[in-house]
Amino acid sequence: MKTRYHLITSILFPLLFLSSITKSQSVVLLQQDKPTSIRGLSVVNDKTAWISGSKGYIATTNDGGKTWDWQQIKGYEKSEFRDIEAFSDKEAVIMSSGTPSLVLKTIDGGKSWQEKYRKADTTYFFDAMDFVDKRHGYILGDPIKDKFLLMETKDGGETWTNVANPPTALPSEAAFAASGTCFRVYNRNLFIVSGGKNSRMISTVNGIDGYNYVNLPLTHSKSSQGAFSLASGKNEIIIVGGDYENDKRTDSVATIFKLHPPAFNNPVQGPWGFQSCVEYIKGDIFLSTGTSGSNITTDGGHTWRKVDSASFNVCRKSKRGKMVLLAGNNGKIAIFKM
Repeated sequence: MKTRYHLITSILFPLLFLSSITKSQSVVLLQQDKPTSIRGLSVVNDKTAWISGSKGYIATTNDGGKTWDWQQIKGYEKSEFRDIEAFSDKEAVIMSSGTPSLVLKTIDGGKSWQEKYRKADTTYFFDAMDFVDKRHGYILGDPIKDKFLLMETKDGGETWTNVANPPTALPSEAAFAASGTCFRVYNRNLFIVSGGKNSRMISTVNGIDGYNYVNLPLTHSKSSQGAFSLASGKNEIIIVGGDYENDKRTDSVATIFKLHPPAFNNPVQGPWGFQSCVEYIKGDIFLSTGTSGSNITTDGGHTWRKVDSASFNVCRKSKRGKMVLLAGNNGKIAIFKM
């Protein structure tokens, strides 16, 4: 009987523990009702985070999201700050999509901002930004003459130059400036996911010596459809998207790219509608969010469960900690609790 008892408890305890963890997951609203749509979010640690949004708005927290210091950057009230990369409570780089395309930087916690790049050319449209380290970063933009716009900095955002050999784009293919996560840098290699009439994952080989192009098994054919975000875990890359014009559509809104051996697997149960962002949390856990709500997977993307129905645009985890924040329209900011 003792052996049988231990066998039963050894099976049941992990299941009960997993059940209690699953039930405790929630999205807790921190604040809302600001006249800005937030799509840029950078969480430095468990105390400090930065957000960027439409109409030139920026906000920072240094107490884990309890309070936020808001500002509308003077002279940039019409700017769409779609992505932000923060390195500390003092230093951050922001980019603005649209015309003019802009890059601004602060080294004093947002008290002052210096314009580091400006392009009035209407063919330029910035989608996302990511950094290899504090000095070396990239900006991805929509295609120009069948080539994705790819810019690079090697001095912490002080100067930017166009990469000489950007990836090739197919007709009516583009990236989405929805959460700053259609473009990521992992182990010095670049990863891009795209949408429109074509939806692909584009990755570099040995830096930017060459590119791999792989078609994605996600909804695509219209300008509102395709892949919007990717995140890398231990053994897989999770890609999410869908159709933002029909955000309740649940078919083919997520896929799993297994790294070893390379292969795509579709979820048994995917997220419940369009998702504009996915973030790796830990282990086999990923969080995704979009206008249809937020979803979580605890098994590496095979099954997803809805944890919240509120609309958000972006979710990001602390670079050096555990805090996970979400942000969206009307200045809405929330924290994910596990």
